[in-house]
Amino acid sequence: MKRSFAALDPQQALHVAVIIEERNAELYRRFSEMFLEFGDRQSLEIADVFWEMAIEEGGHSSLLQSKYAQQYGNLVCIITEEDLVEFIEVPKLEEGDLFAGDADNRPNAREHALQVALKAEVSAHLFYANLAESTPPGPLLRIYQDLAQMEGSHVAFLEGKLERDPATDNIH
Repeated sequence: MKRSFAALDPQQALHVAVIIEERNAELYRRFSEMFLEFGDRQSLEIADVFWEMAIEEGGHSSLLQSKYAQQYGNLVCIITEEDLVEFIEVPKLEEGDLFAGDADNRPNAREHALQVALKAEVSAHLFYANLAESTPPGPLLRIYQDLAQMEGSHVAFLEGKLERDPATDNIH
C-alpha cells in the first residue's frame, strides 16, 4: 500500500531522500549525455548545465548518506520511492523544445535547461518546507528542514546560473 512522504518516520524519510537525490543525479547525467551526443554548441551548453546538476545532486546524496550512517548505522530500510503516493523533485524535459531560441522571447537553450532543473528544485524546496512547517519539533522536523535547505541551495545555485553570462561560467 502506497503512503505519503509525510507519513514516513525519520529513518524512512532520510532513506527516501537519499534515493531521490541519487535518482536525480542519474537523470541529470543521462540528460547531459543525451545532449552531449548532438555535439553542437547549444547542445553542449545544455549538457554542461545538466552535468553540473548531476554533480550537485550527487554531492547532496553523499551528504545525506553520511547523515543516515551517523544516525542509523547499517540499519536497512526497505521503503523505496515507488512506495510513495507523490513524486518529489522529478526534472522533466517534456516542457518544450530545448532548442527554441530568442526569436519569440523564449529562453535560449541554456536558460531553458536551467529552468527545467529550477522547476524541479523549487517544487522540492516547497514540498520539504511545507512539511517542516506542519511537523512538530523532533528528528523528523530537523530532516525536513535540512532537506528544504539543501533544495534551497539547489534553487540558489540555478538562479545564480541563470543570472550569469554563460561566456563567463566555469562549466565543465
